[in-house]
Amino acid sequence: MSIPLALGTLSFLLAVIWGSPLIRWLRANRIGKQIRIEEPESNQVKMGTPTMGGIMILVPVVVITVVLNIYNLIGGTIVGGSILVPLMTLVGFGALGAYDDWSGLRGGVHGAVGLLGRYKILVQIALAFVIALILYFPLDIHSIAIPTIPQKIDLGLIYIPIAVFIIVGACNAVNFTDGLDSLAGWVTAFGFAAYGVIAFLQQQIYLVTFCFIMVGALLAFLWYNAHPAELFMGDVGSLALGSTLAVVSLMTGQWLLLPLIGIIFVAEMVSVILQVSYFKLTKGKRIFKKTPIHYHFLLLGWSETQVVQRFWLVGLLAAMLGVALALL
Repeated sequence: MSIPLALGTLSFLLAVIWGSPLIRWLRANRIGKQIRIEEPESNQVKMGTPTMGGIMILVPVVVITVVLNIYNLIGGTIVGGSILVPLMTLVGFGALGAYDDWSGLRGGVHGAVGLLGRYKILVQIALAFVIALILYFPLDIHSIAIPTIPQKIDLGLIYIPIAVFIIVGACNAVNFTDGLDSLAGWVTAFGFAAYGVIAFLQQQIYLVTFCFIMVGALLAFLWYNAHPAELFMGDVGSLALGSTLAVVSLMTGQWLLLPLIGIIFVAEMVSVILQVSYFKLTKGKRIFKKTPIHYHFLLLGWSETQVVQRFWLVGLLAAMLGVALALL
């Protein structure tokens, strides 16, 4: 465990060192946050803050992971090479998010803000399907672990659509959560730390190392994303982080615990689904003042700091409980 923790620290140092030059470059190229008119007034002051900060997380993680696994990448064991799966997920969904961020900043196609939702979800499903096939066939991962039951349960081919649903759902849930300074970063860091511990209990050393490299890079991002944020992660960060956390959960077999460990992400996504459904059914009525649900609490009078700290406290406790259940 000492090596993964040390590498997490190295990841933090590499990311935090190049954070300032990255922010200056983003400002120089006017790559700034676009605030939707329907967002709360308190968010309007964030207009123009550098975005696409997820690059700050992805680059050190990719560099450190590749350098550490050169042998596995050029002909080592299947187990060692399996680290390519979360790495490919990080890069693939990060690229999709980067394209969406860039098209949004530049007005998108036909004046749309960012990539159209229906195209984005189709690409997400395609990427998730490829990843699910890799998990199922080369890596032979197609089971579920249930607390208190000693043996994992083989799901067969039904595992593939389940894996696709989990990956797509997680990447969009983190995307919904990324609306307040440091909220998504903290909760995602707790998620990777929790699954790092779970992977350690399973002796998946490669996966443990990857998880704590992710935690280190996320903490570096939070250095600049703390309120008032100097940098936002953008879709390049949120889509990559959510999908990769889902893949890590699938590789441990403990993906049934993901809704608990990521309870804040689930609450954010469910609030949006409920709001939209209720609005359509009642022809205009709402359950919440605004969604995702963190905006509801802002409009109730909570400060941004109160919302973020209370949400990440719930997220931390949920992550702790998730690890406890994995021990059963």
